[in-house]
Amino acid sequence: MIRSAVKLFPLACLAAALATSIWASDPPANPEPPPAPSAADIAKLKAKLEEQQKQVELLRAELEKQLKMLEQAQASASAAPSPAAAPATPAPAPAATRKPYVGDLTASTTPIVQPQPAPAASSPFSGSSPASRAPISLDSPSPQAMEPPSPLSLKIGESYITPIGFMDMTAVFRSADAGSGIGTNFGSFPFNNSFPNARLTETRFSLQNSRLGARFDTTVHGAKVTGYWESDFLGNPGSNNLSTTSDSFVFRMRLYWVDVRKGKFELLGGQSWSLLTPGRNGISPLPSDVFYTQNMDVNYNVGLTWGRIPGFRFVYHPSDTVAAAVSFENADQYFGGSGGGASPTLPAGLPSTFVNQLDNAANYTQTPNLMPDIIAKLAFDPHTGPLHQHIEIVGLLRQFRTYNQNNNNHYNATAGGGSVNMNFEIAKGLHPIINTFWSDGGGRYLFGTIPDLAVRPDGSISPIHAYAGLAGFEYTVKNTLLFGYFGEYYGGQDAIIDTNGKFVGYGFPGSANTNNRSIQEPTFGWIQTYWRDPKWGALQTIFQYSWLNRYPWAVLAGQPKDAHNSTIFLDLRYTLPGSAPSWK
Repeated sequence: MIRSAVKLFPLACLAAALATSIWASDPPANPEPPPAPSAADIAKLKAKLEEQQKQVELLRAELEKQLKMLEQAQASASAAPSPAAAPATPAPAPAATRKPYVGDLTASTTPIVQPQPAPAASSPFSGSSPASRAPISLDSPSPQAMEPPSPLSLKIGESYITPIGFMDMTAVFRSADAGSGIGTNFGSFPFNNSFPNARLTETRFSLQNSRLGARFDTTVHGAKVTGYWESDFLGNPGSNNLSTTSDSFVFRMRLYWVDVRKGKFELLGGQSWSLLTPGRNGISPLPSDVFYTQNMDVNYNVGLTWGRIPGFRFVYHPSDTVAAAVSFENADQYFGGSGGGASPTLPAGLPSTFVNQLDNAANYTQTPNLMPDIIAKLAFDPHTGPLHQHIEIVGLLRQFRTYNQNNNNHYNATAGGGSVNMNFEIAKGLHPIINTFWSDGGGRYLFGTIPDLAVRPDGSISPIHAYAGLAGFEYTVKNTLLFGYFGEYYGGQDAIIDTNGKFVGYGFPGSANTNNRSIQEPTFGWIQTYWRDPKWGALQTIFQYSWLNRYPWAVLAGQPKDAHNSTIFLDLRYTLPGSAPSWK
């Protein structure tokens, strides 16, 4: 139709011009018949018509050319993404390596909705074509349609703000009253002869694990900048925690960091998951790229090496499948007392103020740390067809320092450890997982169940051996995620003879049964997703069952040789709608 209209356009113009010239001339009062044209006049008229015909042909050719250009522009506009669509979000890894799998569905991960597809390379935040996103299964990307979606993030200036979080209703049942709330203190659940706790069960409802936070994304001078904030209600109890009439639990900071990436280089500062925490995808601070199990237990699983610690991190990405990083994280000369872990026995001859040099879960702000913990990681993320594999090697370096005023001496000790972690996808949605950790003085990273060090009579330092291992699987099938793990923490014996001839240290003969040699936990569960979409959020139910055993170094006559506890978690979770933009 457009082509026909274009062809008729010059003819219509010519007809209009002729009609205008006729109407503009007044008819003579006494019209007379015009004289007959001569042969010369006819020849001139033919020449004029031929000239006009050539001009019409030239005009028609030019219009044909313009029409083709218009059609090409319309075809390009139909294929290009609509600028009115929601912006896509910066993600820390290239689109080729960032794939949605079980790591995006971690029980404690926010947000669990999948990110938008990566934008074109010409713009860090390009729009996507109008789409309506039907509820999506756990193993499929968001389907695209023609209905425009609701906004997924808020744009202020050149920055995007995406709310993250979920409302979480948790029910927990324990076969023995551990007195630890919804998070399990793995190092202190009671022995059978611990009355009355060992003979009482525990049932508890809580919303403390609910999350609230936001993600901030922008670009500055070609650098991709991401800010991340995440909080929950598991802070230390305050004076208004009146469980009789109101569960007014304390709002606390979990994660708070800024990450700047330009080209192959990346810098992070703030409180993030420790670089020692196993990863799922590359080296990334985003919770969905970090492995901390699918458990509902807010202290996760025995065998996991982890921490959320302030520090600085430098990352180099030489390719899409290789990343290397080093982090400098806040140090802590941990002496036990946190996570149910016992403190070693100090020699009798040391001054009473010596304990202030060590963190016994009360002196963490007084601890005179010599230097930050230094952690290095090398990660590989190859692909076998569509299947993703993750392998990482980690090293830890620590330095402890004490001072004995009795002999006016300083004592230093170097500690460290190493880790090898693997997370393979061997079939669609099926991930076997193996994490390992060996150390001298790395107990703080085992949820504090093992102290970092013991102290000799002269005030010098003896790092305590600490080991951990976790193996298991995660399997996603349609809207169901199944998981199972077995983990263990192990604390080495560090028996020291004091100047009075008695044993001190950790795990010595006759030590208290709080000096744990081994803690073990098998667990399994599943996550059922009923619907999940960036426009609506997600609704899930989560189940977890775990069996705990702990074995002390010393067992006195007539005392239990181990402690055990059975725990069940049930959870209803609604995740906030929204999806952060994704960058290449």
